Amino acid sequence: MSDAQTNKTWGGRFTESTDAFVAAFTASVEFDRRMYRQDINGSIAHARMLARVGVLAREDCEAIVRGLEEIRTEIERGEFAWSVELEDVHMNIEARLTERIGDAGKRLHTGRSRNDQVATDIRLYLRDAIDAILAELKRVQGGLAELAAREADTIMPGFTHLQVAQPVTFGHHLLAWFEMLKRDYERLVDCRKRVNVMPLGAAALAGTGYPLDRHYTAQLLDFDAPCANSLDAVSDRDFAIEFTAAASILMTHLSRMAEELVLWSSAQFDFIDLPDRFCTGSSIMPQKKNPDVPELVRGKVGRVNGHLMALLTLMKSQPLAYNKDNQEDKEPLFDTVDTVRGCLRAFADMVPALHPKRGNMAQAARRGFATATDLADYLVRKGVPFRDAHEVVGKAVRLGVETGRDLADMTLTELQQFSPLIEFDVFELLSLEGSVAARDILGGTAPNRVREAAVLARTWVAELP
Repeated sequence: MSDAQTNKTWGGRFTESTDAFVAAFTASVEFDRRMYRQDINGSIAHARMLARVGVLAREDCEAIVRGLEEIRTEIERGEFAWSVELEDVHMNIEARLTERIGDAGKRLHTGRSRNDQVATDIRLYLRDAIDAILAELKRVQGGLAELAAREADTIMPGFTHLQVAQPVTFGHHLLAWFEMLKRDYERLVDCRKRVNVMPLGAAALAGTGYPLDRHYTAQLLDFDAPCANSLDAVSDRDFAIEFTAAASILMTHLSRMAEELVLWSSAQFDFIDLPDRFCTGSSIMPQKKNPDVPELVRGKVGRVNGHLMALLTLMKSQPLAYNKDNQEDKEPLFDTVDTVRGCLRAFADMVPALHPKRGNMAQAARRGFATATDLADYLVRKGVPFRDAHEVVGKAVRLGVETGRDLADMTLTELQQFSPLIEFDVFELLSLEGSVAARDILGGTAPNRVREAAVLARTWVAELP
């Protein structure tokens, strides 16, 4: 049988060609070729290490490096002919290298396997992807900090159970989003540490008899260290699962934020105006302005959560070491990266463009007896036990419900029928401004505290790498 009938890289042991369907079914080049930069960089580092330890002649190393750099240019120009018959990105590039430089190209694979090669490529790819995601996340957080500083005095209703609870400021609410994303940032930074270890040198599963300098290769590729165990190095996909788990939490946060944007932009809330460029219209209802961008972000969390489940399921029954199952790790991982980056980019562009409708927010905060807790706290400071104060205020609220008035709209005489301890100074606390100003503690919604927190948020973002 000729080499043309089977894969030149491993066909020597076989006596018949691979079935055409099987070749297509097992190939991964259609999706893993996005890792070409990482594959080429890993191969260049491997070649240089082989030359350094005397396994590869200097002239062969130079030819390999030059050939790989030329192949990278071919790919980036769209001139590279990808072949399904060569299965994956690694074999496509190696075969093209041998075409260009001859036997020297066949020596590149000395001391490595596709098992440690693909594990290295994925880690390099994911490291780059995390860095790109962190950059987009930083943009979102910067926008939130700036908008929060501008809206530190803008009063809106705070909700529990989606019912008006207490007045807060819009800036305070935005900084709650900031804190959620800050934890996401820290999770991704921590995840990156476990991504950044190098499998190269593990070979197929047991290491290699060649005198490889794995620390030197790791240094060339900016890895923190080589993987400590060859079996684990080629079979570990914890880093991909951990990243996807962190991505799922991040997407859950974006989805919660998106849900509030959808609610706030509705006619029923009318708290914000989303710029037209983030919305679409209806094919039949000319009045419609649909918040499609936040709706899509809200929807995309499902696919990322699904990818996390897919990766967990993929790995749950695999014996050591590498198994072909692991080819299925890439598409969920790649789509997670693309989805998270796209959603963050949308938010980074959208957040600074939000236009709060301050009057509508304040008017909504006046409904639902948002300052009822302030009245209870007022009575507690007068010496009334909190549970008794709670009952007094509950009766006052009942009067408000019956008469259609807020507590701040009642007369002093009306309030005193519930407690003679209530005096005229209570109206300072029953106003929205008085209520938020009273929350003047660390983490509170008082405008001066919000401004302080916005400064800290800006500083945190500015100090990020």
